[in-house]
Amino acid sequence: MTIRQRFGQAIALAGLGFTLLGGGEARAIESVAREALMIDFETGAVLFDKNSNVLMPPASMTKIMTAYLAFERIKEGRLSLDDKVSISEKAWRKGGSKMFVDLDSRVKVSDLLRGIIVQSGNDAAIALAEALEGSEAAFAEKMTRKGHQLGMASSEFRNATGWPDPKHRMTARDLVTLATATIRNFPEFYPLYSETTFTYNKIKQGNRNPLLYKGIGADGLKTGYTKAAGYGLTASVKRGERRLVLVVNGLTGVRERTRESLSLIEWGFREFDNYDLLKAGETVETLDVWLGNAKTVPLVLEKDLRLTLPRSARKKIKLSVVAEEPVPAPIVKGQRIATLKVAGPGIEIREFRLLAGEGVAQLGMFKRVPAAVTYLLWGAR
Repeated sequence: MTIRQRFGQAIALAGLGFTLLGGGEARAIESVAREALMIDFETGAVLFDKNSNVLMPPASMTKIMTAYLAFERIKEGRLSLDDKVSISEKAWRKGGSKMFVDLDSRVKVSDLLRGIIVQSGNDAAIALAEALEGSEAAFAEKMTRKGHQLGMASSEFRNATGWPDPKHRMTARDLVTLATATIRNFPEFYPLYSETTFTYNKIKQGNRNPLLYKGIGADGLKTGYTKAAGYGLTASVKRGERRLVLVVNGLTGVRERTRESLSLIEWGFREFDNYDLLKAGETVETLDVWLGNAKTVPLVLEKDLRLTLPRSARKKIKLSVVAEEPVPAPIVKGQRIATLKVAGPGIEIREFRLLAGEGVAQLGMFKRVPAAVTYLLWGAR
């Protein structure tokens, strides 16, 4: 069944084009957050965007990268959860939130990770940074390089903690990138972010992520606060097969951070859902072929078409094929020959590559002339 049969859409004969997905049209809710970004984890669709590319102080949300580099080292076999790390005077003296490690003690990596993730300990972050790269400054350079590798082009790190520094900056978009990479790349370690308490040195501390206590499916990630940054949160909430990832920053207090995060998450799950439109390899449409040993060529998608859409727009989605027709032979199977456009109320037009589902050879020289005449007189027959 082609899209013409399924959706009743005509083929639009025009030049080919390709646009990146955007989220500007999805915004139909306000937030007092200074910066915010919310995406669907599976599809990457942007559900809410406010100043997501503006550089900002990330405060302790920085520690997601600190933990990321430790997870990476463990997965590579170059570090063990049971390894012990010596606590330097620098780590021990650091102010702000603390794990309360003892000077010159040796602490297991597994405890330091919980000290970073659950307790937001600056001392734990510095101790781990020094163990992995020799100094916190060297570790910060590694953080910046890793961020750029992950696509966080705007991020620049100056420390492992998020301690105020005018050059220590990230964007909400970069934090979403980092959060999704953490969830996707380290499923064996990610559950640490859902732990609500950790006790070290007989001092029990609770996780500062307010969404973990709301029974809404939250399972990570990290809060942050400094005077310059305001109150921030990088969060992930999973319900059934759907997961949303949210970053908010620049809020004025703990209550406001909780309220805004809850409001955006609930709105995202309520107003949007994921829909399967077409399968990879399924014939989307057929196009006429010019001077080929087959009269038509099927168009297929290279990947399943699963989109995050406003629930209100699902039944109003329109699909159309943009192509130059007829397609001249020879045609190689897998060759891009058209574009599928998805449009609907309240969403940006989205475009996907359509490939030739079969190869079509060119007719021999003596068959081309009569075939061309036939096509010009009567079209594809």
